[in-house]
Amino acid sequence: MPRPTAVRYVGLAGSLLLAVAAWLGGASSPWEPTVTPRTIFAGENGVALPLAWLLGTLLIIGAWVVGVRLAPTARWAYVTAALWAVPLLPFLPLGSYDAFSYACQGWQQSAGLDPYAGGVTDLGCPWATAVAPTWLSSPAPYGPVFLLLAGLAVKVGGSLTGTLAALRVIALLGVVLIALCLPTLARHSGVPLGRAVWLTLACPLIPIHLISGAHNDAVMVGFVVAGLAVALGSRLTWAAGLLLGLAIGVKATAVVVVPFAFWLALRSRTSGYLRAGAELVAGVLVALAAASLISGRGFGWITGLAGSGASVQWTSPATAIGMTIDLFGPDAVPVTRVVGIAVLAVVLVLLWWRARLRDPLLYTGYALAATVLLSPVFHPWYAVWALPVLAASLHDHLRWLVVPCAVAAALCLPDGYNLALAVKAQGAILMTAFVIYLAWKALHEAKNRNSRGPGADRAVHRLPG
Repeated sequence: MPRPTAVRYVGLAGSLLLAVAAWLGGASSPWEPTVTPRTIFAGENGVALPLAWLLGTLLIIGAWVVGVRLAPTARWAYVTAALWAVPLLPFLPLGSYDAFSYACQGWQQSAGLDPYAGGVTDLGCPWATAVAPTWLSSPAPYGPVFLLLAGLAVKVGGSLTGTLAALRVIALLGVVLIALCLPTLARHSGVPLGRAVWLTLACPLIPIHLISGAHNDAVMVGFVVAGLAVALGSRLTWAAGLLLGLAIGVKATAVVVVPFAFWLALRSRTSGYLRAGAELVAGVLVALAAASLISGRGFGWITGLAGSGASVQWTSPATAIGMTIDLFGPDAVPVTRVVGIAVLAVVLVLLWWRARLRDPLLYTGYALAATVLLSPVFHPWYAVWALPVLAASLHDHLRWLVVPCAVAAALCLPDGYNLALAVKAQGAILMTAFVIYLAWKALHEAKNRNSRGPGADRAVHRLPG
């Protein structure tokens, strides 16, 4: 078994190498990608950048995976996760150009323009050349809470560099909020706090995408975890609703948590179903209404959500199935995406109904994981949505949490090129085959359980096949 000190400093070495990769080739010019598989094999940019990224990624992922078996103390896990994050703070964003889109949307908001009325090519932005081409004409797909935060970042930062720094601070505060609320969640489920902290904060997705990449998912997840912690730790159901409303006001995805928070709130108070539900929903609506009014954008942000599906990648199972069908016939991606959303709706209802008799927090994590898997689009940082909730409530079968997060952390090259783009057809076919295998396995296990009779499997914490 490796020593904790070795794990800590191997991961730190990986973070330092990733900082070198961010310095040499972080997100800076979306029109001419710094490094792609083609440029690597052609040797156009030397070997320092790809080697720094490859070795850094392998070291930090390997240290995180090995550390899961160490059963670290909470203090050790907090300190180690912080050490891994520090080297990435001063350099260009890693793995994505989204921070530049945030900056332009914040500029539009601060200038009195409506980011929901059009993209940067329609409304203007002095930093438009730094925005990825895919999003130049797309209205902002985020809620009014994030527009307010992005507008504040522009006012505080002034320049593009200053705005990026302010956005990174906002993302870092989101991660700090997650760190502060993890103990309440872990204590509720009886999961060792050190393990929950390690699985969440030391996961490479956090320093690479939430902190370096400054993704607003950090703020959304921070508010979600805070809302769940309040629902668990007090009778202030309306306050939990406010926090969840703020999360929805960053990204609408957080709405899936609200029905599960109802079961959590109901267990922590003596009032009836009607009052608990009314207070929770009222808190959500007040937060959203206040943010919509303060931002001056009303509820136009709801229509902006339609543009979030512009990316077509096989990393989303529903999209992969459509891409595979496209290889042999007509365009099926829109259809398979609709089917995926329909399946997600059914899964969420089933999970919510089962949560009433079991651990609602665990099933909240399942619901977020299902949302990640069945949504039309998957980006690596989306895996963080379910990570803290499952890390604080899952007792076993941890490989189903660790392996996908480890793979997702290695998908993007330093300047944002997604490796999934290099193997579109192959990836779509493999993902489709994997989905078929999982469906067959689930049906096979269900048939075996039925043949054994009722009550044969009562494992509360077993992940669905």
